[in-house]
Amino acid sequence: MRMQDVLAIILGGGAGTRLYPLTVERAKPAVPLAGKYRLIDIPMSNCFHAGIEKIAILTQFNSASLHRHIYSTYVRDIFTPGWVQILAAEQTPRSADWYQGTADAVRKQLIEIKQAGSKFILILAGDHLYRMDYRKFVQFHVDSEADITIAVQPVDRKAAPSLGILKLAPDGTITQFTEKPKKESQLDELVSRDDSSKPYMASMGIYVFATDVLFDLLDRTGDDFGRDLIPSAMADRKVMGYVFEGYWEDIGTIRRFYQVNLDMAAYDAPFDFYDAERPIYTHARFLPASEVHGSHLDNVLLTDGCRVQFASISNSVVGLRSIIGSEAVIQSTVMMGADFYETDKEHAENRQLGRPDVGIGAGTHIERAIIDKNARIGSNVVIRDIPNRPDTEGDGWVARDGIIIVPKNAVIPDGTVI
Repeated sequence: MRMQDVLAIILGGGAGTRLYPLTVERAKPAVPLAGKYRLIDIPMSNCFHAGIEKIAILTQFNSASLHRHIYSTYVRDIFTPGWVQILAAEQTPRSADWYQGTADAVRKQLIEIKQAGSKFILILAGDHLYRMDYRKFVQFHVDSEADITIAVQPVDRKAAPSLGILKLAPDGTITQFTEKPKKESQLDELVSRDDSSKPYMASMGIYVFATDVLFDLLDRTGDDFGRDLIPSAMADRKVMGYVFEGYWEDIGTIRRFYQVNLDMAAYDAPFDFYDAERPIYTHARFLPASEVHGSHLDNVLLTDGCRVQFASISNSVVGLRSIIGSEAVIQSTVMMGADFYETDKEHAENRQLGRPDVGIGAGTHIERAIIDKNARIGSNVVIRDIPNRPDTEGDGWVARDGIIIVPKNAVIPDGTVI
């Protein structure tokens, strides 16, 4: 199987409302991950390791930072085969609408897709964390002579109602598909494995199509692959399931984002960012090593360019260029860091204005929170979760799923208690 015959299409996602407020100023695939990466780096890296040379990224909402990251990170010179191309939503003589769903996004870019001249189309999501060998995935598709192949993962009964669940025959053929089945009778019909712990097969939202089959399906009514076109195709096309049992997380909600990041800081993390043969690529930065003085760190993912002074940090992610002041205590928190260092002049201006510097001030205590980039949190601030706190918003903070989020560029004055 020649991977030069494959075009990878990465879907940039919709408005990302379930990740609010992290998506106020950025698209979902541009959301930072594990201190120094962005979500888009995961499918991009998987594509490079598989030898896929043609990659298109479909974007729409809040796409400026995503575009900057792609253009500054994934640069290919004139001697390198293939390309990385952004296909943004646009008004044309054929359509004045935004993308209406996953399938409609691809449909609206058919001219560009046809020009790629690929035999197979690999559809990928831009907000998942996993490491998959797409070569094996595509080879399975070819060997099984499928029209469509869906990557599927075993899941338990608790997770099934929130996912697209497939009925998988012993030969790998998909015979039934139900989007987010809620009824017990539906779940009983969809059991695919003789495994009481994980009896169901969930769609990962990752597909391989023969190109002519994809074009045929896009002529049909329906804007979403999982909800509309895949169930329609099962009537007259061979649809197969490729079972993937490795680590996979759909980072679509604040709680999943928070927990997945903290998992990366744990001992023996479930996803290996230290894989010597298949690293995750991201934007190359010229940052100094982090410095830590008189501090206690336990289960901490500490990234580049940080300065930690006489602080206590546990079960946390500390993002790029994070500045943490003396006697600060940070527990079970995801810090995204900063995009810049402040100069001496800027520090002086901050003092004159009574505004905190970028970072965490002295004596501040933060527990169970997400601190977005460039946040200014003053001295002796207290940020803690409160049991059963309703979703709400305050001055410079948002509560979602019991987690406090300090949005990008927010300012929390000295002595604030949240």
